[in-house]
Amino acid sequence: MRDKGTRYPGRLTSPGRLNLAKPAPVFVSIGMGLTIAMAVFWTMFPFYWGAITSFKTGRDNFGNSWLPFVSFSPTLRAWQAFFELPGLDRAMANSILVSVGAATIAVLLGAPAAYGVARFRYPGRLQSALAAWFVLQRVLPPAIFLSPYILIMREFGLIDTVVALVLINATLNLPLAVIILSGAFRDLPAALEEAAWVDGAGRFGSFIGVGIPLVLPAIAASWLLCLAFSWNEWMFGMLLSYTDSRTMAVLVYATGGGGGVNFQAASTRAMAAMAVPVLCALLAQRYVVRGLSLGAVKG
Repeated sequence: MRDKGTRYPGRLTSPGRLNLAKPAPVFVSIGMGLTIAMAVFWTMFPFYWGAITSFKTGRDNFGNSWLPFVSFSPTLRAWQAFFELPGLDRAMANSILVSVGAATIAVLLGAPAAYGVARFRYPGRLQSALAAWFVLQRVLPPAIFLSPYILIMREFGLIDTVVALVLINATLNLPLAVIILSGAFRDLPAALEEAAWVDGAGRFGSFIGVGIPLVLPAIAASWLLCLAFSWNEWMFGMLLSYTDSRTMAVLVYATGGGGGVNFQAASTRAMAAMAVPVLCALLAQRYVVRGLSLGAVKG
């Protein structure tokens, strides 16, 4: 009669013999769960701190007041002061115009550039040098472009205008759109475009009719990333705007002063500033994940 053996976690072995080559799955699951829980806590704690601080009074900032209704009594005073803030509606409108306009321009210009980088073959090392140039534009500190941009915008009379911030943010985020979209175009089979050429479509026709529809998730992902970077841009918004073109990032910075930081004002403004990009990311989550993963898995 066959000996069925003894079932141990993860392996069926013979009686009296325990195979310890692999850890028990229960310990692996516990370890993975703890790792994920720690990562989620580390990521979400700043949002939680900002949210509960917006419902505190100045006195509640000091001490171990972490649980609403337990260690402190929530109040809406900070939010009431926030909605009564002068210039709030203009700052929110400026941020929307700057981020949407800059992201749209960056994607409209970046898509043809990315297609050229992915499809055309340049002689020698120019191909790799061109790709490295776009990457270099992303890693360079924006402060080195500050003086030229200020002089250019002053020359054209665009200081303290939304147009200046749109153009600057579009320029800064254009390399990001090219990097993302060039990988998406590079992973498209060239046979699809060649079939369109047989049907009479030229290079531009295949780009519009074949390439663009197939990389729409990558376009959505790059557009949202450019929007987020433009929305959070502070340095150029601070130095090129005074009254008419102030953005939410500048408004959040204005909570500091000689008397220290107003934590309630800073938390309410930060929560309001994060609401728009977070909402856009949640609504387009599947397009972002799919767009950023194009070409990551090879079949």
